[in-house]
Amino acid sequence: MRIVKKAEDRKNEILNAADELFGQKGFDGTSTNDILEKVGIARGTLYHHFPSKEDIMDGLIARYQMRLIETAQAIASEKSVPVLARIIQVVMSLNLEGESSEEVMEHIHQPQNALMHQKIQQVIIAHLPPILTTLIEEGIEQQLFNTPVPYECMEMVVIYATTVFDGDMVLLNEQERLSRMIAFIENVERMLGAKSGSLMGTLQMFGVEAD
Repeated sequence: MRIVKKAEDRKNEILNAADELFGQKGFDGTSTNDILEKVGIARGTLYHHFPSKEDIMDGLIARYQMRLIETAQAIASEKSVPVLARIIQVVMSLNLEGESSEEVMEHIHQPQNALMHQKIQQVIIAHLPPILTTLIEEGIEQQLFNTPVPYECMEMVVIYATTVFDGDMVLLNEQERLSRMIAFIENVERMLGAKSGSLMGTLQMFGVEAD
């Protein structure tokens, strides 16, 4: 007897299969036949949910976006963890994780996908500052920070970080990148009224140490 699944369940099944296959074989190396065979569905069923392989990738990107924001919110609400640690963890949580995370990022950064890249940045800029703002407000209560405009500070931080440290928007060598990171953190400390050097631990996110 043929099992009929709900549309959302079927879509997730297709995305799960594509996630695994893209991670193993790459986006270009994965055919729609590969996905059909892995899920065990007819071509018409696949095209009903995703008219093209690019639409499947769009679905994966949307799923990753949702996971990023949900993860960031969960970290921010973990009151047992110190505020500074949570700020670092929230930013670090923006790294994609999953079977095809590298393939997804490569796909996003291709020139023909500039609009998709822009959409993801818009999601991050819209949703991350409010999450970080709650942490800054906690820090103000604990006298770690002193600013009357926590949201505006976080909005500027996120916009700068997603532009300069994106990799495509501004081309930097390793020394220039490190220099920008240190200057960025020093200026964030000033904006937040934080103790000088108190946020330099965030350099660990990028696998570097400040002198």
